[in-house]
Amino acid sequence: MLRILLADDHDIVRRGLKDLLEQHVGWQVCAEASNGREAIELALQHRPHVAVIDLSMPELNGLEATRRIRQSLPDTEVLIFTMHESEELIREVLGAGARGYLLKSDAVRQLIPAVESLSQKKPYFAGRVSEVLLDGFLKGGQVTLEGPAAERLTSREREVVQLLAEGNSNKQIARLLDLSVKTVETHRTAAMRKLELNSLPDLVRYAVRMQIIQA
Repeated sequence: MLRILLADDHDIVRRGLKDLLEQHVGWQVCAEASNGREAIELALQHRPHVAVIDLSMPELNGLEATRRIRQSLPDTEVLIFTMHESEELIREVLGAGARGYLLKSDAVRQLIPAVESLSQKKPYFAGRVSEVLLDGFLKGGQVTLEGPAAERLTSREREVVQLLAEGNSNKQIARLLDLSVKTVETHRTAAMRKLELNSLPDLVRYAVRMQIIQA
């Protein structure tokens, strides 16, 4: 039985994906998560073969959830599920450890072959993603998976960036992450410096562009 984890903050999307996936004989959706933090907890609990993870989720986004799942469960393959594609975003996704990238607009047609490919330990990329990968090989013989400045952020800094972009104050973030306000301020300052951002509005625009939060 192929165990699949679904992570998306929209109930109706998860229901549709589950119905689609479980039509395939021998496949079971073993767990459903509504945010990245819950996705990590359920992945550790159920150890799915494949995790289908929405890129934009509250509290902890799909990129960070992917990083942590892949670190703890290297045998779990991750398919990132999103409405958007850009070269910068694709490189971030690859750098996080996902080996599949699927646009939501292509889900009905490509979800089954994507999960099937990942279940066989084969990557699955389509459309613009394939173009970026091919372009990297043609230009330099290799693809640089290292993302821009975001890849230099620590896991905690990325978490603070998302919570700030979602409108939380330093005090609220400290309470959510069980940290001191001073520690949150330190992470915030370090992240802003690494991302070369000068203000909170700049950080919010960055988070929207990278699909860390939705506009």
